Amino acid sequence: MNDWQDVNNVVVVGLGITGLSVVKYLRRYHPDIAVKVIDTRDNPPGLSELPAGIACYQGGWCNQWLAAADLVVINPGIALATPEIQHVIQAGTPVVGDIELFARHIDKPVIAITGSNGKSTVTDLTGKMAAAAGLRVAVGGNIGVPALDLIDESVDLYVLELSSFQLETTSHLKLKAAAFLNLSEDHMDRYRDIDGYRQAKLRIFMHAEAAIVNRDDPATFPEMFSGEVVTFSISQAADFALQSNNGREYLMANGHPVIACDQLRLVGRHNLANVLTVFALLQQSGICYEKGLEVLKSYTGLTHRCQVVEDNRGIQWVNDSKATNVASTLAALSGLTLNGTLYLLVGGVGKGADFSPLAPVLSSLNVRLCCFGRDGQQFMQLHPAAKQYETMADAIADIAPQLLQGDIVMLSPACASFDQFKNFMARGDAFADLAHQYA
Repeated sequence: MNDWQDVNNVVVVGLGITGLSVVKYLRRYHPDIAVKVIDTRDNPPGLSELPAGIACYQGGWCNQWLAAADLVVINPGIALATPEIQHVIQAGTPVVGDIELFARHIDKPVIAITGSNGKSTVTDLTGKMAAAAGLRVAVGGNIGVPALDLIDESVDLYVLELSSFQLETTSHLKLKAAAFLNLSEDHMDRYRDIDGYRQAKLRIFMHAEAAIVNRDDPATFPEMFSGEVVTFSISQAADFALQSNNGREYLMANGHPVIACDQLRLVGRHNLANVLTVFALLQQSGICYEKGLEVLKSYTGLTHRCQVVEDNRGIQWVNDSKATNVASTLAALSGLTLNGTLYLLVGGVGKGADFSPLAPVLSSLNVRLCCFGRDGQQFMQLHPAAKQYETMADAIADIAPQLLQGDIVMLSPACASFDQFKNFMARGDAFADLAHQYA
């Protein structure tokens, strides 16, 4: 497929932001190829933005179009196990995702990051520090802008966040450095078991020159890898690690102190691991991370990730809507300094997850558990001070009159948002609006 001469008909399965980026890419770089779109939704997002002349089959599958395709490009939200896609694969037609098209097009250096949690922060900070070092950087993938929309001849470096879903359909992505941050149970509604999820993420190392892995999480290590393996850790010896000296903790690179932890504005120890990963990615890509230290010192993280949206009357409102799984909520809780009561809002779409690992952590906190959404009931047994609500707004309206100085209201739901919100960003924005209303 490097040579597009044999590709005359492409079917894009799944519209939305990613599907649109695929269509626009094909129209721009391969204008002679016939492109059609299939989306099983009756009124798919992005339909009104489709370029003129692109046919879209809505509300189901068009097997005739699939059978006639030379190439099928699927949205990462569509499982390869879907019967219609399996039929295409068995017929011998290539099935790829947008990242594979990106991989076969670009000739500039690429850094990529995957993991169950923290990948958006690492991706964003890597891009900002690389830009501070003087490079023209494009950041996207599973965060922000779709990879195909990033393509620009003026770019020096691409930094991509990649999900397991994207990696499933990617086989030729060459990387200067790739990081696998951590592994925890997620998307168990899509994978047979956690090892299937892990194997999808390990695909990030297929054509990487360097593998950045978590010394504290052996599941992140590639099983077979011919490049250089670089480790990070916040609890033991590693290439990039923490070290205390005269009562002050430092981020270390290859045994040398880089910056004191108390110079960072990021909240939570999980973010120390994220910064160490950024150092490793930049070093392995030949970029001087020291040129980005001033950017690092002022960096407060991403919107919707442990973001303080209100701090009034001594009451903090923390938006951690991006915590869509248990491990992410655990990470947020581990970084808390609590002087009053924690009102923790949890619930949504659980994706088949086991929420019991939250129980021992919650038992050590002065917490009121506010459970809402489709799977909110599953949290009720985790703590005696748990109460169920229909919506997040109902929960906040109930607790707002009880709030005292030193309390924290945190949205860290450990669930996806799709039962009541368009996405986690919309959920976080709704929380921020409620915080401004009640603070």
